[in-house]
Amino acid sequence: MSYTSVKSIETLAEANWCKLAATLASKISLWKGDITKLEVDGIVNAANSGLCGGGGVDGAIHRAAGPRLADECVERYGKCETGNAVITSACDMKNVKYVIHTVGPQAYRGVTDSCRDQLISCYEKSLHLAVDNVSIVFCINKLLYLKAFPCISTGVYKYPNEKACVVAIETVKKFLIQKHNFDKVGCILLVYIF
Repeated sequence: MSYTSVKSIETLAEANWCKLAATLASKISLWKGDITKLEVDGIVNAANSGLCGGGGVDGAIHRAAGPRLADECVERYGKCETGNAVITSACDMKNVKYVIHTVGPQAYRGVTDSCRDQLISCYEKSLHLAVDNVSIVFCINKLLYLKAFPCISTGVYKYPNEKACVVAIETVKKFLIQKHNFDKVGCILLVYIF
């Protein structure tokens, strides 16, 4: 099976893709593909509160990791509240060391301040769980107007792509601006799922 190494993917600075400060852009990359085929330290899963797998990216990660992932989620945590994140091993995924599961808000009736705060919390808690690791992977599901749109809560949870993108970029930027975080993070990879 062929995997893509995060080291082979250009950062935003190398691709001259955006107007982020060069130092910040040197830590962020975009990639299009299957998140389960990346060779990285960890991936972030847009999970449901039961942590038992579902559709979309959540289902793909659970299928790639095998049934032990659901068992580990249930045994260690039982469930995960909206806006929170938990970490597990990657079980049968030989190319990934750990999976961070985060539960985004449901925005069926529109985006409220509470929804936005919960989505920010998803990114912050996921980043803090992974801060001592070399690379962090978030998956995104759309590229529009040359912006990455995060998948946390944008699928069946109906968080609007444009608003979710702003939350993701602002939160990652705020996280990286803190020197103690910047120095510990090798790369934050945003993956375009096709």
